[in-house]
Amino acid sequence: MPSLFASYLRVYEPLTAFDRDRQSFWRRYAKEGRDLGPVEGPVRQRTAVLEALGAGWTRLPDLPDEAYVLEWDNSILVCPWNLRLRVAEAALTARDGVPAVLADAFVPPILAGQAKAVVEDWRSGAKVLEQGVPRVHEQVSTWGVPLRWFAFVDLEERDIALKARRRTLRYRTEISKARRRAHRAVSVLRKSLGDAPITEAVEEGTRWLEEFHPRSVVELDYGGLVNLLPEDKLNEDDSPGLVAAGLSALSRGDAESASEAYEKLVARWRAVQLLERCN
Repeated sequence: MPSLFASYLRVYEPLTAFDRDRQSFWRRYAKEGRDLGPVEGPVRQRTAVLEALGAGWTRLPDLPDEAYVLEWDNSILVCPWNLRLRVAEAALTARDGVPAVLADAFVPPILAGQAKAVVEDWRSGAKVLEQGVPRVHEQVSTWGVPLRWFAFVDLEERDIALKARRRTLRYRTEISKARRRAHRAVSVLRKSLGDAPITEAVEEGTRWLEEFHPRSVVELDYGGLVNLLPEDKLNEDDSPGLVAAGLSALSRGDAESASEAYEKLVARWRAVQLLERCN
């Protein structure tokens, strides 16, 4: 099955971020090699969500715990998938913009109510208190990479492999570095642009990063988008560098240079987003 045309922002946490039972479970999970890599994982997630939604449509199923596993500095880190939340979000999305009669046929009100409760619990932080873990370890964006994500990584942290069937491009960094960059970006944007949408978006991402263990690792993964871009474009991609240059220009009061970097970045990713209309 082909990769999904989506990018991902993930946080991998050390086992010490979880309670004792969860630590034992994830340690055994990693030792047994049950995890899938970020190349195959998104397809498994999508399949699990679709199968769950198609099975009865009367209740949210209890799905198995799955995660991405990363070895970092001789430690095991995990990025849980939170499949129950994914199913709940998919159920609510399926009802959006659909006439009530059709919405009720595809996602009955009782299922929609359960899904809404699950999503609201996670958004309110109830699950953080109950389980001792942040609400979502992975953010997903289709047909592009949100520009704010590039503020959390550095161009020097790029890891690229362009083998025929396993093309990957990703950035990995310690969460402490991602947080420093995020806070600096918010400071520059707030001082230069005030309450602009981009400022609020970066602030939201910064708050999300603060939820995790201080020894976590942040990963920005181009995912299936690497299959939409030719090899030379992937090798030349310097999106984090353009964001850093734009923020640096804003901090100096050089609006012209900041606009130039921003326009170049937007044009690059608009070309990818337009491919959705051709799909």
